[in-house]
Amino acid sequence: MLKFTAEHEWLKLEGDVATVGITQHAAEQLGDLVFVELPEVDAELAKEAGAATVESVKAASDVYCPLDGTIVEVNQAIVDDPSLVNSDPQGAGWFFKLKLKNAADADALLDEAAYKDLIA
Repeated sequence: MLKFTAEHEWLKLEGDVATVGITQHAAEQLGDLVFVELPEVDAELAKEAGAATVESVKAASDVYCPLDGTIVEVNQAIVDDPSLVNSDPQGAGWFFKLKLKNAADADALLDEAAYKDLIA
């Protein structure tokens, strides 16, 4: 199941683990990424805390933690090649996997239709 935040992150939920990245819309707004900094594995993050940093030719921006949880995996491939985020933001360009403190909290996030309305 896919969920979205108003800050343009997407979450793919599998049980109590969410794969998190930025949306196609966010990647397009940022332009070509040149640098990605990811959180540490085992870091405990609160909802809306800064989790990652991206830099593009236009600007630097934070990627926020969408829900309370613990980082269980990061995508080293996007550190090595930030352009993956631009070419496949909701696939190979994922940022991190988050073990949710409370998976039910994801119910409060946007579904795809609500996210599309937000960016329309």
